[in-house]
Amino acid sequence: MTDSNTTACACEGQCNAAVWNELDEFIASHERGRNSLIQVLHKAQELFGYLPPDVHQHVADQLGLPVSEVLGVVTFYHYFSMQPRGRHTINVCMGTACYVRGAKKVLEALQEKLGIKMGETTPDRRFSITTQRCFGACGLAPVIMVNSDVHGRVTANKLTGILNQYE
Repeated sequence: MTDSNTTACACEGQCNAAVWNELDEFIASHERGRNSLIQVLHKAQELFGYLPPDVHQHVADQLGLPVSEVLGVVTFYHYFSMQPRGRHTINVCMGTACYVRGAKKVLEALQEKLGIKMGETTPDRRFSITTQRCFGACGLAPVIMVNSDVHGRVTANKLTGILNQYE
């Protein structure tokens, strides 16, 4: 572990050796190599909040893999993020029913209200915006999820009330 391992992460630069040691202990409990990569990346993202380049390098070194292979997995799977995420993830359903019933307008209003685009995080790291094809809640369209909370029949006018629930 080097001093570069204390760069910005979910703990906003306050990561210490204990966080890296927890990751190393997790890695040590798994076999080296690509078979453990996804599990290790899940744990790393849980610990750091996202997967910055120094975490890619560390995981690669510990598992005996090229960093390009780690980066390939991180960029392939939607779950993994290389950017810090907000405390609350707002996921807008863009499935057919939601889209037809105004999800695009809801997304646009959300982006304007928060001052960020889809895939970004507010400067205070309170919210991140993502989209998904379908939540399977078509009868409630348009639908957004904030973390794991489902909000149905959402309109631009309802967004302030919804967001205020997540201080």
